[in-house]
Amino acid sequence: MKTKTPFRREAFTLVEIMVALVIFSMVVGAIYSTWVLILKSSRVGRETADQIQRQRITVRTIEDSLTCIQSFQASMKYYSFVVQNGDQPMLSFVAQLPAMFPRNDRFGDFHLRRLTFTVESDADAERNLVLRQNPILLPVDSDEQAFPLVLARDVQSFAIECLDTNRGKWVTEWDDTNSIPPQVRYSLVTGGNGTGWAVTNVVTLQSVTMPKAVQTGSPGGQQ
Repeated sequence: MKTKTPFRREAFTLVEIMVALVIFSMVVGAIYSTWVLILKSSRVGRETADQIQRQRITVRTIEDSLTCIQSFQASMKYYSFVVQNGDQPMLSFVAQLPAMFPRNDRFGDFHLRRLTFTVESDADAERNLVLRQNPILLPVDSDEQAFPLVLARDVQSFAIECLDTNRGKWVTEWDDTNSIPPQVRYSLVTGGNGTGWAVTNVVTLQSVTMPKAVQTGSPGGQQ
């Protein structure tokens, strides 16, 4: 007579369960680390793209405005060219601006405007490069004064130099405000700890100051 073998139920041992948990934890940890790395890389990529785009807009705004500069000797009180360096740098001049220039829609048909670039501190004590515009015969309105266009944030330095052909060198002060220099060199540095950017470019001005005789039609400058 055959005896029946009692039914034996197979089960995992405690050691097997612990090994499985360790392997599972390692897989989850690897997935999490990869996910964090992807998020970090994506964030760095977006920040880099934003910096490049901001740099491109800032450089184009400065250089487009300089190449459109206007100056008339007989009306110099409106067309003065002002350069200031140091702790409160400033660049101010008049330009005939294209339709695609930033904030052009705010000024309607007033394409001839004074542009003033300055470095100012905001509420967080961060120094920014800002631009204010106003039609040549009108003052800066309250909205433009209070909310200028911010071109670059966290500015470490902004310097302007003008080519003095009489002295044959670059100068940081332009005393002859009744004329415009043939070339302007500007340097802009933003950010710190490797998070910012720096640019130094030379812009050749495509116009010269219109003499009184040409503007008024008489050698003495009187119409």
